[in-house]
Amino acid sequence: MFIFVPNKVYLRGILLHYFIQKKSAAEAHRILVQTYGDNALSDTTCRDWFRRFKNNDFQLEDKERSGAPKKFQDKELEQLLDMHPEKRPLYAQRHDKVISLHDNARPHVAKPVKTYLETLKWEVLPHPLYSPDIAPSDFHLFRSMAHGLADRRFHSYEEAQKWIDSWIASKDMSFFRRGIHVLPERWEKVVSSDGQYFK
Repeated sequence: MFIFVPNKVYLRGILLHYFIQKKSAAEAHRILVQTYGDNALSDTTCRDWFRRFKNNDFQLEDKERSGAPKKFQDKELEQLLDMHPEKRPLYAQRHDKVISLHDNARPHVAKPVKTYLETLKWEVLPHPLYSPDIAPSDFHLFRSMAHGLADRRFHSYEEAQKWIDSWIASKDMSFFRRGIHVLPERWEKVVSSDGQYFK
């Protein structure tokens, strides 16, 4: 059985058709969802395209912009660029080993979030509910903050907020990374303790 999966330009063409028929963006979105299900454009996207159409912008293709994929006429150059993507600076930045620890909160398990994290090639570790023994790296942050707060008194909420903001700004990125990178060690400790208490 053949299943048709529409691309963005095709769906934009359908939106233009509904715009010409004087349907609303919400109505067009409803019809797209009924017809294409998960492959339909979002309500916000439908409204954005209707706004473009009202401004006489009927170009359905994505516009060239910085960050958009370049179109090369020279096939050899294109092949060279595709040959070693890992040598590109942005590739190295994006594909440095990232581990994301997620609980099952609705924003974390939403399909668009999961899809986006897959495109980033992040390793997503599920976080069991009510597991303070393997909680994320807040402990690293708060323990260090507690040292800075020793013998300190605040007389207003604003004063406390200002101190916290300046404390966070004073830390470099390696401070925050360190808290995340010790998580695997903590997890191993939890597993090896076989449920026994440890500090």
